[in-house]
Amino acid sequence: MAGRKQFDVDEALRRAMDVFWRWGYSEASIERLTEGTGLGRGSLYGTFGDKSTLFRKSLLRYAETYHPLYDQALSGPHPNPSAVVAAYLRVTLNRIADPAVPDGCLLTMSAAQLQALDAESQALVRAMIAGLRAMLEQAMRAAGADDQAAAELALCTLATNKSLAVLSRAGFTGDDLATVAASAARIPDGPHSSSQAVQPG
Repeated sequence: MAGRKQFDVDEALRRAMDVFWRWGYSEASIERLTEGTGLGRGSLYGTFGDKSTLFRKSLLRYAETYHPLYDQALSGPHPNPSAVVAAYLRVTLNRIADPAVPDGCLLTMSAAQLQALDAESQALVRAMIAGLRAMLEQAMRAAGADDQAAAELALCTLATNKSLAVLSRAGFTGDDLATVAASAARIPDGPHSSSQAVQPG
């Protein structure tokens, strides 16, 4: 049939996501995107739009792939906030340990390059981070934290998550990352201060 695409659009988007994930928006040139997806410029633009539009589609694909894993991990029930931290960061460690994907985190890299993004892409990055923070706060409250503690713990857990992504890009070992995650899961000076082991599942 005339006009029918002769390639797998979903697979091409996954490959574009990997290019942005590996290189970041600034270094994900059109040449790297065409090489990574196996598409010519015409097919790339005709299917996905310009680079900013393709980036947003890739970021949404990333969220659709990984954010449900965090949602599932946080669904509990968890006996205490420390267990929430452990469950959340375990998902991060598992993703980092996956040899099939680039190191780090596409959302983290995108946040670090926020000024290189257009306004719509900046808003998407901020909204995704805010959504993860809200998810964490809800899980902390369900595990017994009051509103202030839930907000503080959610922020610290999110910050640790982003730190793990950066450290993995810098070549820190899996054991190093697991140590950071396990330390973050220790909540001192509270009724639930016992450590929860955080190791890749």
